[in-house]
Amino acid sequence: MTTTTGGLPVLCVRDVSKRFGGVLALDGVSLELRSGEVHALVGENGAGKSTLIKILTGVYQPDEGQIIYRDAAVTFARPRDAQAAGISTIYQEVNLVPLLSVARNLFLGHEPTNRLGLIDFAQMHRDAQLVLARYGIDVDVRRPLRQLGLGVQQMVAIARAVSADHRVVIMDEPTSSLEAREVERLLEVVDVLRRDGVAVVYVSHRLEEVFRLCDRVTVLRDGRRIHTGPLANITRLDLVSRMLGRKVSDVERARTRFNEHDTTRAAEPILRATGLTRRHVLDHVSVDTRPGEVVGLAGLLGSGRSETAKAIYGAQPLDEGTVEVNGTPLRGGSPRAAIAAGLALIPEDRKAEGIIPMLSVRDNIVLAALPALSRAGIVSERGQDAVVDRLMSRLKIKASGPDQRVGELSGGNQQKVLLARVLCLNPRVLVLDDPTRGIDVGAKAEIQALISDLAAQGMAVILISSELEEVVEGSDTIVVLRDGAVVGKLGGNDVSEDGVMRLIAVAARETDVPTPHQAERDDHGVR
Repeated sequence: MTTTTGGLPVLCVRDVSKRFGGVLALDGVSLELRSGEVHALVGENGAGKSTLIKILTGVYQPDEGQIIYRDAAVTFARPRDAQAAGISTIYQEVNLVPLLSVARNLFLGHEPTNRLGLIDFAQMHRDAQLVLARYGIDVDVRRPLRQLGLGVQQMVAIARAVSADHRVVIMDEPTSSLEAREVERLLEVVDVLRRDGVAVVYVSHRLEEVFRLCDRVTVLRDGRRIHTGPLANITRLDLVSRMLGRKVSDVERARTRFNEHDTTRAAEPILRATGLTRRHVLDHVSVDTRPGEVVGLAGLLGSGRSETAKAIYGAQPLDEGTVEVNGTPLRGGSPRAAIAAGLALIPEDRKAEGIIPMLSVRDNIVLAALPALSRAGIVSERGQDAVVDRLMSRLKIKASGPDQRVGELSGGNQQKVLLARVLCLNPRVLVLDDPTRGIDVGAKAEIQALISDLAAQGMAVILISSELEEVVEGSDTIVVLRDGAVVGKLGGNDVSEDGVMRLIAVAARETDVPTPHQAERDDHGVR
C-alpha cells in the first residue's frame, strides 16, 4: 500500500443527508477528497455508498448539507453538470454503446471535427489508439465494442473516463469484470492518476485491492460515516468489523465457517456430467459431484467455467456429452428437464438472467415454485406467504417487506432472493456461478455460510467464483479449466491456490500453438 497522504482538498462533503420516502439513506455524512489521493469508500450493500456517489455525480441532490468543490459550494442538477465540472465515474457494469466502435465510445460527445464540422474519423482513430496505448490496451479502435470481451470493454470504459481532464475520478467496483492481468493494468492506471494529482474514490469489496492501492478509507454503515482514517493504521479484520458493526471475534468465527461442513462423501456421484462438448466453447469437459460435496470450477476468465455450469443445467446447447442425475440421463437438454431432475442454477449475471427487478421480493422468490403452490390452477396466497416468510428469515433478506420491489434491494439481498427462489424447489444439486460477485463482505460471509450448511445437509454443490481464494476455501474438490477444457483436478490436501495456478500455467506452456477455440477467443479480445 502506498503511504501518500494526498495534497489539498479538492472536494468536501459536509453533513449530507438524503431521504427516500421514510427511509434515511444518508445521515449527516462528511467526506474529504484530496488531490493525488486514492480514497477507499467501503461498507455493506445498503450502507449508503451508491447514494453518496449519485449525489457527487448529480444523479441525486442532497436534502441537507452541502458539497464544496474546488473551494466553492456546488449543486449538480444532472450528471452532465458533474462531468463538465471534472468529476468522472466508472461503474461496475460497462456503460458504453456496444454497436459503436471503440474510438466512437472513447470520444462520444466530444469527437474531433474537421473544418466542415464533420467528425474527423482519421484523427479520432489516431487519438483513440494513443489513449489506449497509454493504458496498455492494444485493440483495433475501428471494431465495434460488442466484438470485444467484457474485460476489454471495461478497460475501454476506464480509459474513456480517465482520458479527459478530470479532477475527481470515482471507481465503483471497477475490477469485478477483469481478470488478474487486467486488474494489474488498472492498478497501474490508478497510480498514474495519483501522480497526476487526481483525487480517486475507490469503491470495492475486494479488500486486498483496497489495502494495496488506497491511502485513506471511509467506512459507511446504515447511511452513517463510521470511520475515516489512513489504511496504514487499521488491520483488515478491524476494517471488516467496522463495516459489519460486529466484534472482531465474531468476524473471525464467520470467516471459518465456510469450509466446516462434513467431508464424509457418498460412494456414488449424484451428478455426473461427461464429455460436454460445444465447438469453440467446451472440449469434452467432465464433472461429477456427490451428496454433501462442494466441487469448485476454477480457471481464468474465458476458461469455460460459466459455459460448463450452463451446459450442466441445459442452458448451453451441446454437440456431445451427457448429464446424469442419480444414474438417469437428462432428457431434452433443457432447464426444465434439469429442474425436474433436482438441479438448480444461480446464474453469473443476476440482473440480466436472474431477478425480475420490477416484481416484488415475494414474486421473485415463488416464481419457480408456483406449480407446486397451486391447485387446479389457483395459487395459494397462504402457501406463498409461508414459503416467503420462512426463506426471508432463513436467508436474512433485508427489505421493507415481501412486497418491496426486488430492484430496490442491495446486490447482496438480490442474490439472497435468487437463492431463496432455487431453495423453494428443494434441489439435490445446486450450481452457483459467482454467487458473491459484487456484494459486501457481510452478505458474502452469510452466503458462504449458507453454502456450507446446505452441503452439510447433503446437497451437492458446484461452485464458481472469480475470486480464487473463495473457490479454494469453499471446495472439497476443484476442477481446473483452461480454454474450455479440463486441465486437472485437485482434491484433499492438494486443494490450494498454488495448485490451481500451477495447473493453469503448465497447461499454458504445453500449448505450443493456439487451438481453434483459443484462436477464436484471442480474435475477439480477452474475456
